[in-house]
Amino acid sequence: MGHDQPAASGEPARLAIRNIGMILSGDIRRPVADADAVLCENGKIVAVGRTKDLDLDIAATLIDAQGTTLAPGLIDSHVHPVAGDWTPRQNQIGWIDSSLHGGVTTMISAGEVHMPGRPKDIVGLKAMAITAQRIFSAFRPGGVKVHAGAPIIETGMTEADFSELAKAGVTLLGEIGLGGVKDGPTGRKMVEWARKYGIQSTIHTGGPSIPGSGLIDKDVVLEVDPDIVGHINGGHTALSDYQIRCICEGCRRGLEIVHNGNERAALFTLRTAKEMGQLERVILGTDAPAGSGVQPLGILRLVAMLSALGEVEPETALCFATGNTSRMRGLDCGIIEPGRAADFVFLDKAQHSAGKDLLESIKLGDLPGVGMVVIDGVVRIQRSRNTPPATRIPNLVKGQVG
Repeated sequence: MGHDQPAASGEPARLAIRNIGMILSGDIRRPVADADAVLCENGKIVAVGRTKDLDLDIAATLIDAQGTTLAPGLIDSHVHPVAGDWTPRQNQIGWIDSSLHGGVTTMISAGEVHMPGRPKDIVGLKAMAITAQRIFSAFRPGGVKVHAGAPIIETGMTEADFSELAKAGVTLLGEIGLGGVKDGPTGRKMVEWARKYGIQSTIHTGGPSIPGSGLIDKDVVLEVDPDIVGHINGGHTALSDYQIRCICEGCRRGLEIVHNGNERAALFTLRTAKEMGQLERVILGTDAPAGSGVQPLGILRLVAMLSALGEVEPETALCFATGNTSRMRGLDCGIIEPGRAADFVFLDKAQHSAGKDLLESIKLGDLPGVGMVVIDGVVRIQRSRNTPPATRIPNLVKGQVG
């Protein structure tokens, strides 16, 4: 499996996709696009429309979707990477590549907390964050884009530290609450510094998850005012319904539901956001690797669960894992429209699902089958080794797996 971006050449790298049965756009305002073909160039989408209106023959790579559904590549908003495609949390190799087979094309680090001997002094934590940012910018397991280098903030940090991190390319903070900063006033001051220098923040929500972490309740979350309310359904231990509702109503930030959290609290959060008419705030992550392991199909499982049990249409639930996260995180992927990254997952209902089509099968709680994944216009895998086998799969007519 390749790990690097495709080499540039003199000719534009064009990808064409035809015979698409349905396009799930990832945009919660219009989750189904009226189109059956997509044209991409140099890793970006240049046209979404009808086959008769697009010049698809110019493409060096041609995919016949054969009636399958095209969706944006899934985004995992909450992971804890350490070193390449290895995690010491479960001493597992290949976890990112396995997630690719679950349709995930982008991951966001919530802190490299499982690094053995993780430094907690200010010089050390900055050095580790900058190193992680550099490593994952240059190394993409299976082609997956991992946004890493998310320092766990500690007491004693100053505005100059955040300025230095930003100048070095760091754009994320790890979960506030996993380090020494657990109080509202200190956390708010550091989030304000981070925001000033373009660094996005996430807070740990709920009971402690690893040694050194602690309870972060509604009062701390609301006072800190992070960009993302990390695992609002607990990681693993959730806050009470009352506290979750207070957070949902008391801020306008992202509400992150994770696979490795409390399922009941996840559904309560979803219902609350739905009652408020603010489903655009809901985003999804796995919170893996963790004590409960690695879940290559975690994002798909969340989409199916929230649709089946949360009374949300499947095409809307998919937006939680794509366009919503893209907007909250400031990414160029997650929506199928011109100008966005050409990151796609081809889906179809699993063989012998009780649902008559893909959307009904998800509504019934079944996982879809992944038939192909494309990242930056490059075919990375064909039929998934991890999902149930799809009823139909696309055909790579021209080109090759990168």
